[in-house]
Amino acid sequence: MRFYTTKGDTGGTDLLGERVSKDDLRIKILGELDETSSAIGLGRAHATTPAVSDALVAAQRDLYQIMAELAFVDAIRPDRYRLSSDQVTALETATDELAASVELPREFILPGETVPGAALDLARTVARRAERVAVALDRAGQLPNPQILRYLNRLSSLLFITARVEDASAGAAPRQAKVNT
Repeated sequence: MRFYTTKGDTGGTDLLGERVSKDDLRIKILGELDETSSAIGLGRAHATTPAVSDALVAAQRDLYQIMAELAFVDAIRPDRYRLSSDQVTALETATDELAASVELPREFILPGETVPGAALDLARTVARRAERVAVALDRAGQLPNPQILRYLNRLSSLLFITARVEDASAGAAPRQAKVNT
């Protein structure tokens, strides 16, 4: 069995229910979310704190659900793939619980104090890019669920907090971005 199909050789691909160009905004958001999940996976692979790992697995599973929701055209999307407001609330709760375990800096900081923290800060920037594409999709009238924007906005906060928890777990203090003179 071949792993490749050759069906995309002319620049097209499939959503569930429609053939579209690979530069369609819906395909772009799917790619951004896939990259976000992979970046989170890299952070999770380096994470040393079980609570961080658990929160990251939950986020990756939510992203998988969001990708499934967005892969369907509206006419045939099953309701079970729709991201709920409860999942946004669960993400907020996880973020708040992790934030309570670490002292947060009052100023901008430089990423890179530890490998897990740096990987999670990178995942945060990738998540922000995915969020910007989701906003464009929404502005184009193609985002089927407003909870997706809420979720992606909260996800970057979770990733910032998990990076700080990992840094603190390794005994690394945040380094200020601006040098006070």
